[in-house]
Amino acid sequence: MREPTFWALTVLASGPHHGYGLIQAAARLSDGRVRLQPGTLYATLDRLGAEGLVQLDREEIVDGRARRYYRLTEDGAAALDAEQARLRASADAARAQLAARKGLGTAPA
Repeated sequence: MREPTFWALTVLASGPHHGYGLIQAAARLSDGRVRLQPGTLYATLDRLGAEGLVQLDREEIVDGRARRYYRLTEDGAAALDAEQARLRASADAARAQLAARKGLGTAPA
C-alpha cells in the first residue's frame, strides 16, 4: 500500500473528513512527516472510491464551494487492518535483526 493511501485510510478510520481536513490530520498524526499534496490526495480518494474502500459521506457548500466529506467503508477498514499488520510484522523483523546485530557485536572497520 502506498503512503498516501495508508494515511488517507488511517485518517478516515476516525470518521468522515473533507480533503483539507484529511491533509491536516495526516500531518498531525505523522508528527509532520507526511504532507499530502491536494492533487495526490484527490487522485487517491478517487481511486479508493472506485475500489470501494472509501465513499462520499456528504457534501456541503462552504463559501460558495463544494466541500466533500469521505468516509471509510468496511472494505477500507479491512484493508487498513491488513496493512497495519503487515507493517507491524516488518517492523518486528527489523527489530529482531537489529537486536541480533547488537548481540553479535560489531568490529570497527
